[in-house]
Amino acid sequence: MNIILSTLNAKYIHTSLSIRYLKAYAEPDFDVKLAEYTIKDPIMNIVGDLYSKKPDVVGFSCYIWNIEETIEVIQTLKKINPAITIILGGPEVTYDVSHWLDRIPEADFIVIGEGESTFKELLAELNGERKQFGKIGGIAYRENDKKIIHPQISKLDLKELPSPYRFPEDQQHLSKRVTYIETSRGCPFNCQFCLSSIEVGVRYFDREKIKNDIRYLMENGAKTIKFVDRTFNISRSYAMEMFQFLIDEHLPGTVFQFEITADIMRPEVIQFLNDNAPAGLFRFEIGVQSTNDPTNELVKRKQNFEKLTRTVTMVKEGQKIDQHLDLIAGLPEEDYSTFRKTFNDVFELRPEELQLGFLKMLRGTGLRLRASDHQYIYSDYSPYEILGNNVLSFDDIVRIKQVEDVLEKYWNDHRMNQTVEFLVTRVFDSAFDFFQEFGTYWDQQGWSRIGHQLEDLFRRLHQFLQDKKIAELDIAVGFMKYDYFNTQKYKPRKPWWEQSFEKAERTAIYETILQNGAILGEGYQSLQLNEKDLYKHTMLEEIPFDLNEYLKNGSIVRERGIMLSYFDPSGIGSSIFSYSEEKTLQANK
Repeated sequence: MNIILSTLNAKYIHTSLSIRYLKAYAEPDFDVKLAEYTIKDPIMNIVGDLYSKKPDVVGFSCYIWNIEETIEVIQTLKKINPAITIILGGPEVTYDVSHWLDRIPEADFIVIGEGESTFKELLAELNGERKQFGKIGGIAYRENDKKIIHPQISKLDLKELPSPYRFPEDQQHLSKRVTYIETSRGCPFNCQFCLSSIEVGVRYFDREKIKNDIRYLMENGAKTIKFVDRTFNISRSYAMEMFQFLIDEHLPGTVFQFEITADIMRPEVIQFLNDNAPAGLFRFEIGVQSTNDPTNELVKRKQNFEKLTRTVTMVKEGQKIDQHLDLIAGLPEEDYSTFRKTFNDVFELRPEELQLGFLKMLRGTGLRLRASDHQYIYSDYSPYEILGNNVLSFDDIVRIKQVEDVLEKYWNDHRMNQTVEFLVTRVFDSAFDFFQEFGTYWDQQGWSRIGHQLEDLFRRLHQFLQDKKIAELDIAVGFMKYDYFNTQKYKPRKPWWEQSFEKAERTAIYETILQNGAILGEGYQSLQLNEKDLYKHTMLEEIPFDLNEYLKNGSIVRERGIMLSYFDPSGIGSSIFSYSEEKTLQANK
């Protein structure tokens, strides 16, 4: 048989771990080829490529992000060659199996749940003469117009699974894509909105095998390795062992990403990482979801936000590990007001990235099974996003989506850190109120429907602040200028604002600097810029506060300041220096 395993990834940089496990388990009895695409690829291109491989069997790994596109591929492929056997697997088709047999009649088999052993058994029967599908656990199919569904019988011993990471054809792509690695399956928690809550208990792979696989991946160029364990740190001893191993044996430029449960992480573990981990080696994803206790109780989510805050704060103070915190809008009894509080509680921690997502009513989860308890309405098609419930209207959801839009552009991309910090602490009532008011304004202007360059982002925020007539607009603009220069690798040709100085005044300031570079500090003096470099590679701007005082103490002292930005001609970025005219005059006297 000519066997193809395929999936449609969300992006090109992603790789499918599931089809590699299936391939590794099926070998050497079956020669399985892999064919990966993305959901952005034209359907006919995917079908054409699969058809050209002349397959007898094609298996598809199905998720909420690819199921609709996958169905189109299957339907078209079957029209062209009805003789191809189509096998589906993955979390999206594991639940409501009867529904999928009806929805996708072109699918010959559905593999339910953990698929390695089931898929291999199915291939053996397809390759044999008697084809006794009834003896296989964990599959669904049709027989004489009747739906046959066999539940999975037992779980695999993960320590015996062959490695899915060592296929020669993958080596050339390791440096360009995210590599996903799995050291355990299952989750100890029972969150009712999550598929992981359905599988009871946690099972581990062989530690030494995993370490050898990581060594292999790094030696062959893997740069971003993401652990897909649902709670990497559920076993403190295991997590510490792996952290130590990765610190000891990592190669330069490698980044490891983990999903951790922050409120169970002990301070001594964080201190160990702060003391020993190289900066940038690790990245944490932390699911907060909600800080509303009644909501967490309803979804059976145990969370101590005080301990979570301690963990996030300790990690942030260590300045070694970036943190990505997740929120979910639309959980039971979380109305607009309490979600505003949740957002502000979490933003107060100033995570490097704050992901605002919306509840997906995933097939098989307890929340979907009891959707009527909270009057949920949601899309019939993946990703089954909610449209409202008994306490959160569709209008509320639209408003929160406006928050999500500008949050991504103005916080998660870190284009305006100082500006946003000033606005959320000194101008608006809270961080949520800033993002909400700006997000609503953004939507009303029609900007969500058009593209933008970096300069556009600054212009649009400036327009919003002007129209709102905020207090201390000049201070906000000063921070925007500072942030703009900070984001530039090369000297910008034309800033988004009208420059502060005419030629004569600019020349006079340069003369002052040339005569007394000490006013800009030791950092500037170490550059040893001559007159030509000063004019060619720097820019001057006026700001209405003492920038040095702010950066040092966080206090805003109103007085005319001069900001000089030096742009290294090699493109490594900018260096910003400033001085207060008032302090300089007093010092000269």
